Amino acid sequence: MSKVLAKRLLCSTAIAALLSLIIGAARSTAQSNSQSTEIKKTPASYTSPSSGKSMYLAYCASCHGNDGKGNGPAARALKLPPRDLTQLAAENGGRFPENEVIHTIKGDSSAPSHGSKDMPVWGPVFHSMGTPNDGTIQLRVRNLTAYIAALQAK
Repeated sequence: MSKVLAKRLLCSTAIAALLSLIIGAARSTAQSNSQSTEIKKTPASYTSPSSGKSMYLAYCASCHGNDGKGNGPAARALKLPPRDLTQLAAENGGRFPENEVIHTIKGDSSAPSHGSKDMPVWGPVFHSMGTPNDGTIQLRVRNLTAYIAALQAK
C-alpha cells in the first residue's frame, strides 16, 4: 500500500470516527438524559458534487443547522458553538469571505473548531469519496461555498 493511500485511509477512518462522535452526540442530546449515549461509526454519505445544498445538509447542518444559524441538533454537544454562517458577509463589511470559507472547508485555515475533535475538515472527506480527482474535490468545495454564500442574511 502506498504511503499516500495509507495516509488517506487513516484520515478517512479518523474522520468517520469524528462524524460518529458528532452524530452520536446529536442523538444523545435529542434523547432523554436517562438514556446512554450511543455512538455508531458511519462513513460520510456520498452526495453529488454538483449540489451545494445536498452537501450542506449532509455535512454541515447537524452542527450549523438547516438554516445556517448554528442551531443544528449536535450544536449543544460541542465545546465551541457552531458559527452562524448566515452572518459571514455582515461580519466582513458586507462582503462574503469566499476564500476564507474555501480554506476553512478544505482545512487550510486556522479556524478554532475546524479540524478539532468537534469539527472535521471536509477536504480529506471529499478526497475519500470515490476517486480523489482534484477537479471533483474543487467542484465540491466551490458548490458548498456557493451554497453558504446563498445563506447570507440580507
